[in-house]
Amino acid sequence: MIAFTYVKTWLKAGKTSDFPSNRGGCLKYKDKQIAIINFERKKEWYARQNACPHKMKMALSRGMLGSMGDIPKISCHLHKRTFSLVDGTNLNGDDLKIATYSVKIVGDEVFVGFLD
Repeated sequence: MIAFTYVKTWLKAGKTSDFPSNRGGCLKYKDKQIAIINFERKKEWYARQNACPHKMKMALSRGMLGSMGDIPKISCHLHKRTFSLVDGTNLNGDDLKIATYSVKIVGDEVFVGFLD
């Protein structure tokens, strides 16, 4: 389970069955597109910015999951940029980073946390 920062709003993203195993899905909250990632192989869930910051294409929900050592990662299938699912840092060494959001599973429902 991931430690949570203060969250003001929990948005129900859907049922766990709505998100494919070892893949992602997407939801829109206000002006944000959020990739919801069911990393079943690691038994972990993540909510991250869907836009690849390299070209700002909405692509990370369809990204390729894997690990770099012990760090779970997602790679943009369009641009091959790779980001840590833990903190959003770019694992290719670029200055680009993706936004991270809290996610929690309650029963069979997925919730994403927002500060606003």
